[in-house]
Amino acid sequence: MKKIFLALVAVFAMSTMANAQIKDLGVRVGGGQGYGAELSAMWGLGGNRLETDLGWANHDHHGSFSLVGVYQWTGDLGSGFGWYAGIGARAAFWSWEKGYKDHDTDFALALVGQAGIEYNFDAIPFQLSLDIRPNFWLIPDVSDKFHWGDIALGIRYRF
Repeated sequence: MKKIFLALVAVFAMSTMANAQIKDLGVRVGGGQGYGAELSAMWGLGGNRLETDLGWANHDHHGSFSLVGVYQWTGDLGSGFGWYAGIGARAAFWSWEKGYKDHDTDFALALVGQAGIEYNFDAIPFQLSLDIRPNFWLIPDVSDKFHWGDIALGIRYRF
């Protein structure tokens, strides 16, 4: 069942990205559960967009690597400011320090939400953003399934 679900997600992501153009490319600092950074790309989808992030983080006794995709609705606040909100998924892979292991698996899958504000500079092709990305963990089966996520600062080059 997991393999079918992941295959369907991959096919959907590839078909969406095939029709999209890269809009912004940069980093999201504070991502990956608050202790890391993510390489971030935004793909234009008409008036909305898809944000894809490749992240890494260092926690107390383990490191993680994650892939995140979030479909975002956007709006204009004027004077270069905008808002965005969206929903997506995160797949994470952990490596554990010797002698430590919190879960029975090194793989995790979560539903994510994301909301934030951004500023697009007029004089230079850069964007700054500040957002939060809560997670609801589907895998592994842990008691604390909901995590408020992390507040992250994004710095991206606009094409």
